[in-house]
Amino acid sequence: MTKLTAEVPYELAGMRLDQALAELFSEYSRSKLQIWIKAGRVQVNGVALKAKDKLEGGEEIALDAEPEVVITSEPENIPLDIVYEDDSILIVNKPAGLVVHPAVGNWRGTLVNALLHHEPNLETLPRAGIVHRIDKETSGLLMIAKTLQAHNSLTEQLQARTIHREYLAVTRGRMTAGGTVDEPIARHPSDRKRYIVKESGKFAVTHYRVVQRFTRHTLIQVKLETGRTHQIRVHMAHIRFPLIGDPVYGGRFQMPPDCNERLELALRGFKRQALHAAKLGLQHPVTDAYMEWAQPMPDDMTELVGALADNEQE
Repeated sequence: MTKLTAEVPYELAGMRLDQALAELFSEYSRSKLQIWIKAGRVQVNGVALKAKDKLEGGEEIALDAEPEVVITSEPENIPLDIVYEDDSILIVNKPAGLVVHPAVGNWRGTLVNALLHHEPNLETLPRAGIVHRIDKETSGLLMIAKTLQAHNSLTEQLQARTIHREYLAVTRGRMTAGGTVDEPIARHPSDRKRYIVKESGKFAVTHYRVVQRFTRHTLIQVKLETGRTHQIRVHMAHIRFPLIGDPVYGGRFQMPPDCNERLELALRGFKRQALHAAKLGLQHPVTDAYMEWAQPMPDDMTELVGALADNEQE
């Protein structure tokens, strides 16, 4: 049980108790607050009132909030690469190959299972506190809320598009300059695991700039304005610069000519999309201070870029 208190602001004078509670304790659903009012867990100046009772402003409200389990996945002792942690948020560096949420075919061995082992209280938060996701084969930074207040704050920041997210990706094809892809994305009409650019889809904007050019490939930095499923992969494929190793949007594998042995091995051995969530920035849910984290590319992408650069020297 969590004991919470708040003073009713005078601008809420005349408001019903249940409406005021929704304003003061927005991290809880209205239905849950109604249940707690009926159960006598809400005291106004020491007295239990009804949901419809009006407030005058200045009252002291005490709420006995009871967290409820909303996640039923099993905790598993899976190592986490923790970049930052405090009482409100957790930032992890996810390795490629780790599924974020349990689903058909992947009920165990996911990031959710690992998080529940690390912090059991996450079972009371939606999706174990995970506010956004990256694909199984994408590596990099993910934010996790540890409280309902933090979850609401991070969700609102995502919806307001104020979360700063930067990715590094390696594309097939040599780009001459950066740019922006402003194209709506929808689920593929016949293949439910794929997404396509479609006029009737959801608004999606991807900004990209060239970091390093190679003869037939490009290392790019990508900034997301929106966060649609597979957005970077779909948008890059749409402008005919698909990501290296992308099994869904990359097309048939073709070994480019004039590869040295190191590059040929690197390209043949790269079995995932070359995409890494390299930077993450947000306003802290409690302090409101801007915080930002960065993670370098993992070893496989570093070797791939190194092999591309090495091939240029010959």
